[in-house]
Amino acid sequence: MRYKLKLAFTLCLLLVLTGVASAQEGGAAGGVTDSGWIAISAGIAMAGGAIGASFAISGTGTAAVGATAEKPEIFGRVLIFVALAEAIAIYALLIAFMLWTKIR
Repeated sequence: MRYKLKLAFTLCLLLVLTGVASAQEGGAAGGVTDSGWIAISAGIAMAGGAIGASFAISGTGTAAVGATAEKPEIFGRVLIFVALAEAIAIYALLIAFMLWTKIR
């Protein structure tokens, strides 16, 4: 568990630093502009959604495989729970895209 948290923190930090580096504009005299903050926010939203979805899919996928091994006829029902967990990442992608379209 500690390894996963360290990995998640490292990925978030990397995304923020990448967003700061890529969001600087020539006319801003080296500072972070509004476009930079939007890019950082989009990166954080996507990273947070992906990390949250990975934890959710990990839990629901494990339970789904166990339940399907015992009763194969409930495969369709447990697949819905895994798909709902994947929807977290899709919503994060949608928010990141909406933020990204605000950059001029």
